[in-house]
Amino acid sequence: MWRLWMFGPAMMSSSFVLLLLLGFFIQLSQAITREEKHRLRNQVVEMFDHAYQNYMDHAYPADELMPLTCRGRVRGLEPSRGDVDDALGKFSLTLIDTLDTLVLLNKTVEFEEAVKRVLKDVRFDNDIVVSVFETNIRVLGGLLGGHSMAVMLKERGERMLWYNDELLHMAKDLGIRLLPAFNTSSGLPYPRVNLRHGVQGPETRTGTETDTCTACAGTIILEFAALSRFTGDPIFEAHARRALDFLWEKRQRNSNLVGTTINIHSGEWVRRDSGVGAGIDSYYEYLLKAYVLLGDDQFLQRFNIHYASIMKYISQPPLLLDVHIHKPLLPARTWMDSLLAFFPGLQVLKGDIRPAIETHEMLYQVTKKHNFLPEAFTTDFRVHWAQHPLRPEFAESTYFLYKATRDPYYLEVGRTVLENLNRFARVPCGFAAMKDVRTGSHEDRMDSFFLAEMFKYLFLIFAEEEDLPFDVEEYIFTTEAHLLPLSLSTALRSHAPPTDNSTAVEELDDSNFEWTCPNTRLLFPDPAYPRNFREPIRSAVDKSCPRPSLPREPGMGRAPLRAHDFMANNPEHLELLRRMGVSLIHLKDGRVQLVQHATQAVSAVAAEDGMRFMQEMMELSSQQQKEQLPPRAVQIISHPFFGRVVLTAGPAQFGMDLSKSNLGVRGSVTVAEPYSGCSMLSNAEFVAGRIALLQRGQCMFAEKARNIQKAGAIGGIVIDDNEGSSSDTAPLFQMAGDGRSTDDVTLPLLFLFHKEGNILLEALKEHREVEVLLSEKARDRGADETEDEDCCTEDHNSPAPSSSPDQSQFTTQEQEIVGEESEQPEAEHKNETPESAGEEPAEDEDANNQSVDSLMADWQEDLEAFKQMEKDEL
Repeated sequence: MWRLWMFGPAMMSSSFVLLLLLGFFIQLSQAITREEKHRLRNQVVEMFDHAYQNYMDHAYPADELMPLTCRGRVRGLEPSRGDVDDALGKFSLTLIDTLDTLVLLNKTVEFEEAVKRVLKDVRFDNDIVVSVFETNIRVLGGLLGGHSMAVMLKERGERMLWYNDELLHMAKDLGIRLLPAFNTSSGLPYPRVNLRHGVQGPETRTGTETDTCTACAGTIILEFAALSRFTGDPIFEAHARRALDFLWEKRQRNSNLVGTTINIHSGEWVRRDSGVGAGIDSYYEYLLKAYVLLGDDQFLQRFNIHYASIMKYISQPPLLLDVHIHKPLLPARTWMDSLLAFFPGLQVLKGDIRPAIETHEMLYQVTKKHNFLPEAFTTDFRVHWAQHPLRPEFAESTYFLYKATRDPYYLEVGRTVLENLNRFARVPCGFAAMKDVRTGSHEDRMDSFFLAEMFKYLFLIFAEEEDLPFDVEEYIFTTEAHLLPLSLSTALRSHAPPTDNSTAVEELDDSNFEWTCPNTRLLFPDPAYPRNFREPIRSAVDKSCPRPSLPREPGMGRAPLRAHDFMANNPEHLELLRRMGVSLIHLKDGRVQLVQHATQAVSAVAAEDGMRFMQEMMELSSQQQKEQLPPRAVQIISHPFFGRVVLTAGPAQFGMDLSKSNLGVRGSVTVAEPYSGCSMLSNAEFVAGRIALLQRGQCMFAEKARNIQKAGAIGGIVIDDNEGSSSDTAPLFQMAGDGRSTDDVTLPLLFLFHKEGNILLEALKEHREVEVLLSEKARDRGADETEDEDCCTEDHNSPAPSSSPDQSQFTTQEQEIVGEESEQPEAEHKNETPESAGEEPAEDEDANNQSVDSLMADWQEDLEAFKQMEKDEL
């Protein structure tokens, strides 16, 4: 995605999205021939054989293969990898996880042999602590998928004629061993359980945890419900439903989002960031798939409510960005994790194809940049975490999109995945995870999900219908790609849907829900249709914007609007953009997105003008960000701050250069009226000789500077209007000019993010006069100032959260009225001098210091929350 420093309207962020849709320049990709598909299908089978046989030769009965050292990974014998090892339980994990893959790839002889090995060698009565989530989806799911395949083969009379539900008996034994984890007041399971001792008592070495991830508690229903319906024992499905009911009740009611981590006893959200990636992903997946498998409308109702909120707050096509559940318009991070790559596939199942195409294309372009999808990457597609443990989610979404669109493009995507695995991950003893996608270094691990999922989806991409040993439409894929038969929906319901009002959704209108998936043939009458959505994403990630070469009409060679003239609040300019097929979209995080649909232009000439305008925008921005200026400082130097508070500020590329001034600019601050500063100031008499505070938006930065300069201001501070923005979590922002000469601007103009700006506004609301110093860097406090106050000397570079300022209280006169009418004695002291209040100076200073300390305490708490989010691991 194009990320450009701001060059024009102040309402735009430091970066914005520039997308170019070349609707009539699309060339259809050449379809892969049937022979090539056959070759790629066979290559998938050969790759599977390479991985599976090396596991059996070098690792079995260990849980996983270590492909670099050609030996098995046995828990306790290898150095601990922390929580990752909780998936290992000394139960031949990879073999169980691979059972139904063998059948799908037409390896029924190997399947029968594998089942016999599992029955002979695997026992669950192990004194070992395992992850409830991983054991459920990998081992219990693997046994149930293997049982489904064994029953299918036996009914056909082809194989497994001796089979008598042995895998199902093992699955029930394992399910019973997992049940103690659900012994909580909330019904949410403990994250870990001892397979022999449960969770109670010191011998379990578990049961002391208080938190679990949402996906960990919400990804149980498919396996547990299938186990109940296969066996007729309702206890498993009942526990899984209870956990889902509790998570639904604890959703944030305003945003209808869930957090990432929850306290299993109190139900309080521990981590309040919400997305569709790590920690939450399969919770949403299982709500929709539980409806498909079990036929319970309540699951679909809940999913649709969540999905609407995801698309409203989290989805910013093609990005999927985490937000805070209580403030869903506030981004929680600036990077995405690779687990969200499953989401386009889920959107296909939902029937929402367009955003699935867009997000998948973004993921594909990131994959092509790094050969694999990094474990996490930033919004400008740089590596955030460089590992890649051979995750299958991208291949999963590729399969579902190919199945929905039959677009041969997705065969090419599948081939890219296949070839990269062979080129970069294949080693003599299997396939090794990537330790760093940038360097190509390997890690000595081959997780079981690689065999369970990756080869299923790659095979299904290239296989013809006659290549499949059974109809996959009769099965649902679990999150581990295990196959559960849809016939379970007609099995005896082991648990009636709750009628308690606390879990019902009676207030919902059925008209809000989609009950069937649309016919994709009707969605894509033109095979170029999905391609039209992919092209701008490819251009954005590749940072290339192709120039067209259309024939021009005589006399129509000049674009009607030039980039340097553009004003985002000018209706005439917006109309010109519309005629050129360019639309301007205000995103919920404060950015502005420029999108051109060339086919929507009024003519071919207008379309070319629009593309030239987009190109000029990029070039103009590129010119203006060549010189990256260092940050500046806004230091509050008046009583009671005395220079203790220093706010990090962004510079302007015009006006007075503070780096060339030894003294900086010192003055009292006042709020401009209008607050935007986009017209002549009505309070010029208050602004004259002071530093004006302005709100970002509605006009160019240079225009704001000129207006306050005309009013006699000695400086200006622009405060971001994007609530929650902070220099702690956002890159340095520097304000550019308007494309014209800005030599007439002689005062300094600085930029504060929303949280830093609120510190200044709060100080102005509490004190008659607030004096600041605008400088290149903070000035040391003088000895006389340090003797006058006893507060701590810590400098602060970040703000405290605060409510939005009331513009009616911004003038000095009105501030005095507010102070006089306040019913709180402390507030009265804050706005009065010691003489006028009749109090001792020490008491007045104590009140002020108490206010400042409270402000800083709030800031510190919020800052710690942001820091913790950055530290959280997948």
